[in-house]
Amino acid sequence: MTAIRMLFLMISAAALVGIWLTGFGVVHWFLYVPVVALTFAGITGICPGYLIFRNMGFKGQGNRV
Repeated sequence: MTAIRMLFLMISAAALVGIWLTGFGVVHWFLYVPVVALTFAGITGICPGYLIFRNMGFKGQGNRV
């Protein structure tokens, strides 16, 4: 596991703990979007936000297309 994937998982866990402390029934559903996206990125290594911004025309990282 790479450091960036572990970082995605730790940020996701911290956000999920914050949602849990607030109460799952109290928070808005939109707060689950970054948790799901970061967990997906940590497990698979594919970051949805990076793909979206790259497809919008922003430059990618390094020589990757």
